Amino acid sequence: MEWKPNKLNKLPLYKQIANYLESRIINGEFPPGSRLPSERELAHQLDVNRSTVNAAFEELRSTGLVKRIVGYGTVVNKKVWKNGHSRVPNWDQYVKEGFDQPNNPLNQQIYRYIGSDDRLINFAIGELSADLWPTKLIQSVSESLLGSKPLGYENVQGNPQLREAISDHLKQYRQIESTPSSILVTSGAQQAIHLIIRGLLHPGDSVAIEDPSYAYSLPIFHSKGLNTHLLPVHENGIDPEQIIAIHKKHRLKMLFLNPTYHNPTGVSLDLDKRKKVMDICTKYGIAIVEDDPYSLLGYHQPPAPTLKSMDQEGLVLYVSSLSKIVASGLRIGWILGPQNVINRLTDVKQQMDFGQPNLPQWIAANLLRSEHFNEHIENLKIELKKKRDLTIQALQKELNGNIRFFLPNGGIHLWCQYNSDQVDETLLFQQAVKNGMVFAPGSILGSHRRYLRLTYGRVNTDSITEGIHRFAKALKALI
Repeated sequence: MEWKPNKLNKLPLYKQIANYLESRIINGEFPPGSRLPSERELAHQLDVNRSTVNAAFEELRSTGLVKRIVGYGTVVNKKVWKNGHSRVPNWDQYVKEGFDQPNNPLNQQIYRYIGSDDRLINFAIGELSADLWPTKLIQSVSESLLGSKPLGYENVQGNPQLREAISDHLKQYRQIESTPSSILVTSGAQQAIHLIIRGLLHPGDSVAIEDPSYAYSLPIFHSKGLNTHLLPVHENGIDPEQIIAIHKKHRLKMLFLNPTYHNPTGVSLDLDKRKKVMDICTKYGIAIVEDDPYSLLGYHQPPAPTLKSMDQEGLVLYVSSLSKIVASGLRIGWILGPQNVINRLTDVKQQMDFGQPNLPQWIAANLLRSEHFNEHIENLKIELKKKRDLTIQALQKELNGNIRFFLPNGGIHLWCQYNSDQVDETLLFQQAVKNGMVFAPGSILGSHRRYLRLTYGRVNTDSITEGIHRFAKALKALI
């Protein structure tokens, strides 16, 4: 054999060998059903390790081009050839090897169920229920919006009037100083997190996320090859000292925190811990991504200040949205950060989708400017507290002694723990769906079993009691 892989080529040796063998198969030198040389024989001929040839064969097998027959060897797969030399793509392998990893199977089931059965009482999805949407306010601010407004591509960074409205909103409601140029409008907070990971990190970087947390559920933290480290969330939030321990061992590059009415636990990091986090990250040069969808939703008193409002060094990238305070369907979120970071993330977004649609941005700008916006927020907090209390009353009535929960002072979620070690999470989920309600199993959001999240903010008030009854019936059946 005259051909040999080029060891100076940047392409890995096994890839070179796989490409070479594939070309010989396509050219008919190895016809369908024929046996390829053995790994030992090829390794000797090509002057490479046998493991390299093995990897090349695995590459060909993953595409469906060859298959292995125990006791016989590696043969060209007859099934990939149709009509002469036309090949059929192995779509199953494409699906398995895509860049982004799939969602947790339970997450996939949740979206499949809620998309196909309107009868399910939905405690699973983190959004507001229809009876909390400011429908009349949205209608009033939407009148005559189209008019003479341009319908071409919007500014990729976001509509200038919306960014100005967000900047004013941040100052009024969250005590954060900003400028419109330092804000990037995104398709909700989830896209903001994706943009940050894709635009600012690379495989091998170490990041820390809370456990449990919404971030835990995002495959993006694993799809890019990040080294993800967990910070346990207790009744008063994370322990800042653990950031130091992780950093000294793994050189943290970025910290993802949801410090106010945390999803899913509902806890808030107290002021002393917030100061400690800022001091630690300043000392070690660790960037912070503050995910803050809920800080306007405190039921009693204002929460501790946002990390971004305490930021004097430019440590914090601040992420928020209108999804949890207006309506998730608007798909309006934002990132606030240093100008060079915003420029970079805007470029990444331009490559992804050319910017946000016009109409939702115009609506959002008018909403934030409306004299009735604050009235909506105050009413929203009252109604969410009613939903929380109704959910707790129903749990206590139906499952007194069988379930525990943390009492949140804001937000839309209730984090629960059932007391029995014998209950299988998947069986409980399936039984609840069978009974006509759906919740978020704890394993989607964290590393510990026996937990679940009930998003009372997602359920119409008049359905909460019945939904908890259906859940209780499922849990009792398994205890």
